[in-house]
Amino acid sequence: MDTLQKGWFTEFSPDDLEVINNAASGDSKQLKSDGVEMGGAWPGQAFSLQVDEVLFHEKSKYQDVLVFKSRTYGNVLVLDGIIQCTERDEAAYQEMLAHLPMFAHPNPKRVLIIGGGDGGILREVLKHPSVEHVTMCEIDEMVIDVSKKWLPKMAAEFGNPKLNLFIGDGFEFLKAHKNEFDVVITDSSDPVGPAESLFGKSYYQLLSDALRDGGILSSQAESLWLHLELIAHMVQFTKQIFPTVRYASSVMSTYPSGSMGYLIAAKNERDVTTPARTLTSEEVQKWGLRFYNSSLHSAAFVLPTFVQQALEGKQSS
Repeated sequence: MDTLQKGWFTEFSPDDLEVINNAASGDSKQLKSDGVEMGGAWPGQAFSLQVDEVLFHEKSKYQDVLVFKSRTYGNVLVLDGIIQCTERDEAAYQEMLAHLPMFAHPNPKRVLIIGGGDGGILREVLKHPSVEHVTMCEIDEMVIDVSKKWLPKMAAEFGNPKLNLFIGDGFEFLKAHKNEFDVVITDSSDPVGPAESLFGKSYYQLLSDALRDGGILSSQAESLWLHLELIAHMVQFTKQIFPTVRYASSVMSTYPSGSMGYLIAAKNERDVTTPARTLTSEEVQKWGLRFYNSSLHSAAFVLPTFVQQALEGKQSS
C-alpha cells in the first residue's frame, strides 16, 4: 500500500505495513533489542495527516526519504514511512531529549550526538553557553541536505563553527572515541533493522566508554503505552553499566499514542531528575524554548504507577 493516498499520508506500524503489502507475517519488522523480539512498533493502529504538497521524495542509500507540507503540522519529515518530526511539534521532542541531559550536567563542554540529521538536537545543544565542541554522527547525508532545505529552523546550526560533522555509523565512531564527552545524545529511529544496534547492551557500553567521569547520556526510549517491555529491558541492562538510570516521559502529539520516552543515565551517582542549572522565565523566552522548562524537567520523571511497577520488575495487581 502506498502511504500517500488521496491527499493523506498514513503512518502504519512497520509490521502491519509488511503484512498489508506482501501478505507476509510481519516478523522481519518487529522491534528488537539484543536479538530479542519486543513486538510490533504500534500494531493495530495508524496515524494520518492531510497532505497539501509533496516537497521531496527519494530513496537514499539507506532509506526512503519523504518531506511533505501538511495542512496542520507544517512540513513533515518521514523516513521509511515513519514520521520523524513536524514543524508544529518538533520542539516537544528536540528540547526534552537535549535539555534533560544537558541541564542534568553542571557544565557540559563536549557533546556527541548520534543521529539527529534534521538538526533539531544540535540546535538545542548549542543554546548552552558552556558548550565548546559538538560532534554529530549521522549516517545518511540526504537527511541533512533535505532538512537544510525544507526544515530550516531545525537545521539552522549546521554551519556553526563548534560543530564537527561525521557522516557515518555512530556505533563504529564510538569504538574509536573513549573518555571524550560530557554528554552523549542518541536521536535514533525505532529498533527495527539497522537501528536495532542502538538499543542493545553493547551500544550502551560504548556510550559509557565515550563519556568522561560524571558524563550523562540521553536516548530516545519509546512510548510507555506501546513499548513497556522494551523500556524495562533497556533500563535493566543499562543499570548493569551505569550507577544512575532513569526513564522520563512527555507528550508528543505526532508519535503513536501521543507520548515519547527518554532514557537518562549518568556515570556517577546523581539526581538527574533535578536540574543542575535552572532557567528563569526570562531565560526560557531568550532561549526560544517552546516546551522545556526547569519545572517540566523534574515532572517528566514522575511516572504512572503501571510504568513504575514494570521498571521495578513488579506485576500490577
